[in-house]
Amino acid sequence: MKIPEGKFIATVKVGEKGQIVIPKGARDIFGIEPGDTLLLLADKERGIAIVQNDEYLNFAEAIFSAQNKPHQ
Repeated sequence: MKIPEGKFIATVKVGEKGQIVIPKGARDIFGIEPGDTLLLLADKERGIAIVQNDEYLNFAEAIFSAQNKPHQ
């Protein structure tokens, strides 16, 4: 099976402590390095997604900053 560029598919096993390893091919596509923080999103109906944290943290920071501003 030829996988399109920028795509990746693999199976992973869950260890005894509930941990998984993100395969190298997926880490390479997204530039994930040791020490990076990822955000795990889970929905019982839709499944689990693991995303890079930076953009979501920026979004959350903007929301919290807006909440601290006095109403005009």
